[in-house]
Amino acid sequence: MAGHGAGRQGYDVAPLFFWSGVVLLIVPTSLRIAWPMVARGERLFLLFLLAEALFYYKAVYSPTSFINHDEFLHWIAADDLMTARRLFLSNPLLPIGPMYPALEILTTAIVNLTGLPLFVAGTLLLAVLRGTFIGALFLFFESITGSPRISAIACLAYMGCSTFVLFQSMFSYESLGIVLCMLAFAVEAASKDLVGRPRLKALGLIALLLASLAVTHHLTAAFTAIYFLALAALEALRRQGPLRIEARTAAGFMALLAIALPLVWILAHGNPLTSYLGPVVETGFKTLLGKLLGAATPRSENLGAPTQPPGMRLTTLLAILLLALGLATGFFRSLAMAAPSNARPGWRAIQDILKRRWRDSRIMLLTLLAFGFPISVAFRLTIAGWEIGNRMGTFVFIAVGLVVAVSIVHFWEGRTPRGWRRVAPPVALAVIVLGGVTSATLEPLRGRYRVAADQQSIESMGIETALWTKEWLKAGNRFTADRVNRLLLAGYGRQDARVNIVEGVNAARIFEPKELGPDDLYALARSDIDFLLVDLRLSTAIPVLGFYFEPWQAQEGAPLSGAALLKFNDIKGVTRIYDNGWIIIYDVRGLHGNF
Repeated sequence: MAGHGAGRQGYDVAPLFFWSGVVLLIVPTSLRIAWPMVARGERLFLLFLLAEALFYYKAVYSPTSFINHDEFLHWIAADDLMTARRLFLSNPLLPIGPMYPALEILTTAIVNLTGLPLFVAGTLLLAVLRGTFIGALFLFFESITGSPRISAIACLAYMGCSTFVLFQSMFSYESLGIVLCMLAFAVEAASKDLVGRPRLKALGLIALLLASLAVTHHLTAAFTAIYFLALAALEALRRQGPLRIEARTAAGFMALLAIALPLVWILAHGNPLTSYLGPVVETGFKTLLGKLLGAATPRSENLGAPTQPPGMRLTTLLAILLLALGLATGFFRSLAMAAPSNARPGWRAIQDILKRRWRDSRIMLLTLLAFGFPISVAFRLTIAGWEIGNRMGTFVFIAVGLVVAVSIVHFWEGRTPRGWRRVAPPVALAVIVLGGVTSATLEPLRGRYRVAADQQSIESMGIETALWTKEWLKAGNRFTADRVNRLLLAGYGRQDARVNIVEGVNAARIFEPKELGPDDLYALARSDIDFLLVDLRLSTAIPVLGFYFEPWQAQEGAPLSGAALLKFNDIKGVTRIYDNGWIIIYDVRGLHGNF
């Protein structure tokens, strides 16, 4: 907290305060969790403590309000639900969001039951979800490995995922979706040896979790379906086990549910999933394939590419190298764990695997899924594929955690860990967790305003302008603006913030040119936009994230010109109704009907 406070004031000592606090938060707890001869209860308690401490790390960045881009989108949806008292209201900033309302339903239920403000209720829910996820992850690993220590180390390795610290702690639908996913995995793994009525009860609980997930988050539901489908396929191939036929039936039933429930939900609501995810996936794969084939790097990959401080990049790189080392030395040992309990040691256990004799298909599946780690890292090397690689990490690290934990316990420490074998693995795990922190964001320290930097661009001037629109213009007016001010207008101002002027004409085409062309002027005149918000601070620097309006816009490598942003002063029918020196609001309703 002292580091964030010093950062807001621009003091040079801020990084020292901040990073010393992060190290003290992570390193001692990580070392104790991974240390040999620690009781199961203590490991589990420390895992909960570390998970909640990392949630505090995220929450203290903005302790009184939502601040991340995705949080604004779901805050708007939750506020709409509380105001209108009905579901599936349109959200121009996140068209697919209203189709997955579970997070908003749960949060508004807490508000109605307790009377807490929406932000407090959402933060309380996220804290509970964080602890629930870690508990489910630990129990899942323990059910398939039988070792509390391997399970605890696997959970620590998972915390090295770039999405764990921030993305999975946001007020966003994936934060709830990944918990439901992990609970389904944990219940299924814990019930693998049950028969008869207890097994049916467990299947009923899994079905309930899968149904809840289907209305919570699309990508997590898709991964869950892939997991259960692959598990069913491995159970069909497996020869080992007295309950093989019953296990096949249960796995097939779960796979059918995991696939059918999200599809039914999509078909019932005409979900725009393809149009939402299609361009991102297509662009990411094309960019990665071009880089692998040696094609020329697109200009947008060179301009505006955000960078981190050298120390953060070095920590992230070291964590990736340690994870890669753990995967390389743990892959075959993890496969051997799936071999029958009476399997012979060494490579003979792998021979049993090749003969389709293994005792647990879950270990097999997770070990094979660990191959997704280098793929996710490769995607993160390109701007266009970064989002794909980042989202993959959320799911791939479940497998990475298991394989790295097996490597540490069964290879690096050996049978009697002494000297460096006793100390080095816990230190490496602490570095991996620190790597999860450094890879989670470009700049974790709260500082002064920066141009087009999402949460670093959220400050009092923009908030006060949004609140002014609510007080003097009333809610519900149709606005368009840059990416950050759209969020503020929709969240604090309760305005109808639009991404596009009309279909096919986005806001960047209106704001960026030095002169408004006839086609764009005609589009603005025939639109239903009431007001334009112009932030002159966009002309003071290039965007930190590489874009002012949308991620897919062209990268020019230079700031917007002030003349381009002020061109509306000279357009007949446009009136300036607000000006605080930096932010200007134009009333464009006088244009409507004149063309």
